Amino acid sequence: MQIQPPSGFSASLELDGLPVLVCGGGPAALSAIRQLLDAGAVVTVVASEIGATVADLAARGLLIMRRRPPAPDDFRGAALVVPATGLPERDQMIAAAARDHGVPAVSPAPATIEQSAGAGSVILVGGGPGDPGLLTVAGLEAIKEADVIVCDRLAPLSALQYARPEAVIIEVAKIPRGTSTSQERINEILVDHASAGKIVVRLKGGDPFVFGRGGEEWQACAAAGILVTVIPGVSSALAGPALAGVPLTHRELTQGFTVISGHSPPGDPGSTLNWQALASANTTLVIMMGVATLPAITAELIKHGLAADTPAMTVADAAMPSQRAVRGTVADIAALTQEADIKPPAITVIGAVAGFSPTPPARESTEPPTS
Repeated sequence: MQIQPPSGFSASLELDGLPVLVCGGGPAALSAIRQLLDAGAVVTVVASEIGATVADLAARGLLIMRRRPPAPDDFRGAALVVPATGLPERDQMIAAAARDHGVPAVSPAPATIEQSAGAGSVILVGGGPGDPGLLTVAGLEAIKEADVIVCDRLAPLSALQYARPEAVIIEVAKIPRGTSTSQERINEILVDHASAGKIVVRLKGGDPFVFGRGGEEWQACAAAGILVTVIPGVSSALAGPALAGVPLTHRELTQGFTVISGHSPPGDPGSTLNWQALASANTTLVIMMGVATLPAITAELIKHGLAADTPAMTVADAAMPSQRAVRGTVADIAALTQEADIKPPAITVIGAVAGFSPTPPARESTEPPTS
């Protein structure tokens, strides 16, 4: 597999299966790391300070992480070194050290900041489920024009290669039951940079208004007098099932679908869902953010009358090279999901379409037999 490296890299590189050392674990490294993973490289990240997104990738087993400065032993065995600290002088020193060990090094373009003229604004960009190919044309154009990009861990991080060299990238990851940037702080970052005259892109995974808190960010900006533009994205609620071969609706199976958050399980004071109505709605049920609460959710649906043999499927890492899915029924999908060691991001689909096959069943002939 070949990729075009980030801005500042000199050529397309064949990276599938190659061990690559990335020196830097912060925002400046995110685009390169995501591209390397997408290209099939075996990535090791070494840095004194590791951001939440890189730590999450390591926790999911997608890369190796070493929280310390690069050491000579790190260069041995690497086929390529990517200095990505965001500090030009430091990156140059790492590149020189790599060459001293006989390892080629390629560096993303250094980032500096320039003051924008005129009033600032915020663009809420839905980045889709993670594959940069599913980012809209309008979203990509916004990234190219931005002075500041405030990004989620689930955004299409490899698209950051198209940002202007002087654009500032700010990471505001929210890790389930882990490191998290508060929504209040994210709102402050957007307002502060836009108030300084910057064009600020808030790059989010999926669609900003489908469990993405885009409405809250819009309200915070509006209260500060900041102009906001919204660029919708492809929600993983739609893309995940489709990429796993499951249509959310089908003329012969179901006439609608319902998307819910599984963050608060049944019985939790924060849950406002009518589980009895969901169990009897006879539509496809899409559960987002429900990996940890899936046992409680499926038990509640069965309790309220949903047939235990209703087909179900969990899709993890939709649109990414690591995408995988498990299929079962509402009675066993929670156990199957746990046995497969599926971690967020993942969604679960419950309903007749989860048992969908592209090959329709054979129909019995109604023609009379021929003699």
